[in-house]
Amino acid sequence: MKADPNATAVAGGPQAVRREFDRKVQLVRPRPKLTLITTTAAALAAQDFPPVAFVVPGYVAEGLTVIAGRPKTGKSWLALGWAAAVASGGVAFGSIEVEAGDVLYLALEDNDRRLKRRLEQMMPDAAKPARLHLTTHCPRLGAGGIEAITEWCKGVKRPRLIVVDVFGKIRPDRREKENLYEADYRAIEPLKTLADELKLAVLVIHHTNKRDEPYDPFDAVSGTTGLTGAADTVLVLSRSSQGTTLYGRGRDIEEIETALSFDKITGLWTALGNASEVQRSDERSKLLHALRSSVAPIGPRELSAVTGLKDGNVRRLLGKMVANGEIEKAGYGCYRVSGTGNSRGNTSGD
Repeated sequence: MKADPNATAVAGGPQAVRREFDRKVQLVRPRPKLTLITTTAAALAAQDFPPVAFVVPGYVAEGLTVIAGRPKTGKSWLALGWAAAVASGGVAFGSIEVEAGDVLYLALEDNDRRLKRRLEQMMPDAAKPARLHLTTHCPRLGAGGIEAITEWCKGVKRPRLIVVDVFGKIRPDRREKENLYEADYRAIEPLKTLADELKLAVLVIHHTNKRDEPYDPFDAVSGTTGLTGAADTVLVLSRSSQGTTLYGRGRDIEEIETALSFDKITGLWTALGNASEVQRSDERSKLLHALRSSVAPIGPRELSAVTGLKDGNVRRLLGKMVANGEIEKAGYGCYRVSGTGNSRGNTSGD
């Protein structure tokens, strides 16, 4: 039933008539058409883009990076080492030169005493970088955290790297009826937005789950794929009987598997090279040592038992070492170091 304008005017005066008129105009006003802003493949091909900006070349680019690992694997040592290198314009991983900039390290599980001790251990004879800013307290995201970080960025000359150690201390609470994927993506998205808008790197330290080692190390990152899906790069620090490996996968980096070595004296990580190559080198050394220690040529099964290496790996590596001239066959299924001349059952040389 339509409202009578005269009755409206009598009841509420001219202002009531005006409000009723505005309400009806709002109801019939057409919605603006939504359009997509597109580009063509040809136009993209004609554009020149600057190269990807790395904060730690090969590992951390501008954008959001998540690094995960089990407790006590050295994630914080690694991140603090990178932070100190960037703040001082030094080297990361023992050999990678980095460009200097201002760094914010949110050490949310530490205290000032422990941070001072670690920095003195890492840089015993060097001046500590004034461009490395550390704090042990930060509001959660959604409760003033992102605003506080943004204000810090405005107050320094060139914000280049922000480290969040650890994510669990800053992530917002999950909303009611929000599924796990949505909660994870929403929780970390403000850090991704901040990194993109200010063109800097945000490194978020996170944990891996306690399940058995998965086939794909990236499946070990705790939580749903909402976290890893929002990140530009995902790094996983993994320790095994074969050593420590840093796995990396992302939009702007090539997939990496880097073998690392941790110096307990300096508290610094060093990159040793491609993990598979380093592992093969270590396995070669074990096989050569076992063959030199044996008074007679031995076979793959015995070498596997002595070295602790898998039988299949031993057999494959023996073939390559024979081809390279490092070792030679000494009868059926037996091997010795090239030039030693010993044979099974005859160790006297007669």
